[in-house]
Amino acid sequence: MERIGTVEAETIYPIPAARRHGRPRDLFTVWFGPNLMMLTVVTGALATTLFGLSLLEGLLALLIGNLVGGVFMALHAAQGPRLGVPQMIQTRGQFGLYGAVPITAIIVLMYVGFAASNLVLGAEGLQACFPTLGRFPAIVIIQIVSIAPAILGYHVIHVAARILTVVCGAAVLVCLGYVALYHGEMHGATAFTNGWTGFLRTLSLAALWQIAYAPYVSDSSRYLPAGPASERHAFLACFSGSISGSMLAMALGAVVGSLAGGQHVVQSLMGVLGVAAIPVLLAFSLGIAVANAMNVYCGALSTLTVAQTFSTHRHHGQGMRLAVTIVLLVFAFCMATLMADGFMAAYSEFLELLMCVMIPWTAINLTDYYLLHHGEYDVASFFKRDGGIYGHWNLPALICYVLGLVIQFPFLSTALYTGSMARVLGGVDISWVVSLLVTPPLYLLSERHFRSRVLPGGENA
Repeated sequence: MERIGTVEAETIYPIPAARRHGRPRDLFTVWFGPNLMMLTVVTGALATTLFGLSLLEGLLALLIGNLVGGVFMALHAAQGPRLGVPQMIQTRGQFGLYGAVPITAIIVLMYVGFAASNLVLGAEGLQACFPTLGRFPAIVIIQIVSIAPAILGYHVIHVAARILTVVCGAAVLVCLGYVALYHGEMHGATAFTNGWTGFLRTLSLAALWQIAYAPYVSDSSRYLPAGPASERHAFLACFSGSISGSMLAMALGAVVGSLAGGQHVVQSLMGVLGVAAIPVLLAFSLGIAVANAMNVYCGALSTLTVAQTFSTHRHHGQGMRLAVTIVLLVFAFCMATLMADGFMAAYSEFLELLMCVMIPWTAINLTDYYLLHHGEYDVASFFKRDGGIYGHWNLPALICYVLGLVIQFPFLSTALYTGSMARVLGGVDISWVVSLLVTPPLYLLSERHFRSRVLPGGENA
């Protein structure tokens, strides 16, 4: 086992059995702690502010959405112990060596965008604590805190997540305690009710929050020892950790949103907490820094996945991961500091639109893994120059992916684009539901009729 303070040696290649040492409880904290951040709180507050739900309605919608999205997220987590490789490497088993490149490249773009947004949000938290602190110094502080776990890798990220579980968990409990003690009247208060429209919009938001973790959740579970027990434990630990962490922070956001009275959630939270506001906001800013490090770390693994596609003869090891990590850190930092505020807002909206690319991918990945291959893959083929038994391209998967993407457009509801069906539904975005329902049967049908390659075990798909 690597000592804390040493740089992680493994990158995108299978983790050898001798180095499989992870524990399921570590997966719980790595998904519980980093979810306890201001972005999660602000997201939960939308239920009782923008979407106009009462507190109880908002909490119910948030809970259902997190539970539904968490199932898909955790199903990806269970793949890590069996295959021992990062999630986007495993995607070659569905799309082929080259076919996985466009999707992986888009995922990298999202990682960098999320990292830049996290730097800005973390800096805003620091500025709320210290009004005289400028934007640039605040971003620098968040970036500095992010560097060590992003560079050192897996083990330090897990240690940081355990610390966050305690520190940010205590901060959330302090917030809820203050609300209960000094704002007990809000328990009987209700916001204006927005009917099923607000409820479904909140539910979709929470579900997509969880599904957004799907492209890299097995990056954190790939160190667990192989075996059915580890797969079950990975599912349960990631599901329970992410759901409980997200719900705790989102519930706080919903409560604060019901008290905000038109104020920004951060200002409202500071008003509720009084003298406790500074340590609580500092804890949430720390949470954003660690979540930011996770984005950069997993973004580096996905970048190496793209690079290795076109240089299969090279070993992309520790040094390459460090170089890519530094580049991504610099890129995210430049975006956060040099771009105008208006551009960052537009880019955040663009990221929301980009999230729709994950839905048909997760549908195809889970259908292939659980229904077609039953978890049996030739991992060595993932790294072969010709793609091994999976080839360069899997045309049926790519066609189904495009169809699963296109079918979402009428149902999309984002700041940049709202489809015709979404307008009919009052702005409710159910595009992810439609794609998850339509893509799997299309993929099963196309694989059975058009794919001719022989799969492990001698079966035709």
